[in-house]
Amino acid sequence: MFPLEVFLAYTLACLLLVISPGPDNLLAIGRGLSQGKLAAVVSGCSSGAGILFHVLAATFGLTLLIQTSELVFYIVKATGAAYLIWLGINVLRSRSLFSLKSAKKQSLQSIFSTGFLSAALNPKPGMFVLAFVPQFVNPTLGSVTVQMIVYGVWFAVLTAIGFSMMGVFSSRLTLWLSKMPKIMSGLNIGAGATFITSGLAIALMKQK
Repeated sequence: MFPLEVFLAYTLACLLLVISPGPDNLLAIGRGLSQGKLAAVVSGCSSGAGILFHVLAATFGLTLLIQTSELVFYIVKATGAAYLIWLGINVLRSRSLFSLKSAKKQSLQSIFSTGFLSAALNPKPGMFVLAFVPQFVNPTLGSVTVQMIVYGVWFAVLTAIGFSMMGVFSSRLTLWLSKMPKIMSGLNIGAGATFITSGLAIALMKQK
């Protein structure tokens, strides 16, 4: 059901997507810098859970409903855009996403929910999953549903591992970055701008 050459090509495509800059891996990196390795891993896993949500939604028809129902599409789009813009404004105001100073630790539950909502409320991954994963599904090899879920779960796992590693690695840069406060400030401004830009991009999305 899963030819090795197809699975390897799919894995490579997924890895390229995982390392592409975006708001979710910025969250994991920020958690790694400000709260350590465990927080980074939790943030990375929460993004993977968000991708898994989109995989299951695409497999069982919610993403198709979003594509065909104008009302559902705009509700999801407005919610996701508002949440990312809100995150961006908070980052710009507090400048605390990337921080080396001792700060109030967020609970792991709060870190997980922030990462999950960032991924799950963004309709773009859902549209992407619906367009991307089926390219590797072959109906002649067995159940399409099973193939969609297996490929999708693998994408979610790679996302969780990749983002977690980014966050864990970033925590090792603490000593070096502590000597460069301007870089930290720039990272926070860049992250806030990325969240807001991503939110605005979602707000301007058109239903296909």
